[in-house]
Amino acid sequence: QVQLVESGGGSVQAGGSLRLSCAASGSILRINALAWDRQAPGKQREMVATITNGGTTHYADSVRGRFTISRDNAKNTVYLQLNSLKPEDTAVYYCNVQYTTYTGVRVSSWGQGAQVTVSS
Repeated sequence: QVQLVESGGGSVQAGGSLRLSCAASGSILRINALAWDRQAPGKQREMVATITNGGTTHYADSVRGRFTISRDNAKNTVYLQLNSLKPEDTAVYYCNVQYTTYTGVRVSSWGQGAQVTVSS
């Protein structure tokens, strides 16, 4: 059994910053890749940022230069630093953890979501 716990959402004014965290715990042999998605009201879910096991990162054009994804392998935790926030960044942010279990099964799991609200 694997649990993902997200934290760090909240409400800020435009230009402000937030840091999201997603901690994975349970029967994880190895985390392969990590990502953050978001879904705004009335819009489709979109990829925000990804980071591979080797540390290679990829960002959506809309957040590149403002958001930073990072990982702490010792803590099985992925972070998303959100800077220079804009009202259009308002959404529920979901972490995605792709991992391998001790039985060799590859699994992809999602966090419960963290609300980020940016006011103008």
